[in-house]
Amino acid sequence: MNAGTWIAIYMPLFILLFIILPQQRILTKSIILKIKKKKGGITMTNEVLKKYIGKNCNISTGTFGVNIIGRIIDVNENWIEVETKKGNELINAEFVQHIKVKE
Repeated sequence: MNAGTWIAIYMPLFILLFIILPQQRILTKSIILKIKKKKGGITMTNEVLKKYIGKNCNISTGTFGVNIIGRIIDVNENWIEVETKKGNELINAEFVQHIKVKE
């Protein structure tokens, strides 16, 4: 195969994977944030989060984020400190979609 064939085959894949998809994710995140601000979305307050300190929880940050399973150690301003198997992680409370308490 010559170089022209390689470019014709792999260049569209490169453009799709490294340019179009990341830009689409960024655009979708910004649209979601704009909608939340427009609706006056409810932000999680520390009082709600503090009652879950010391409990094992499954914290979801939405479709584009991750699910974190661990024990909530501390809530400080807009940050949640969670102890997981990998170590301690900090999560921005503004991006938390839901918290499920595990018994």
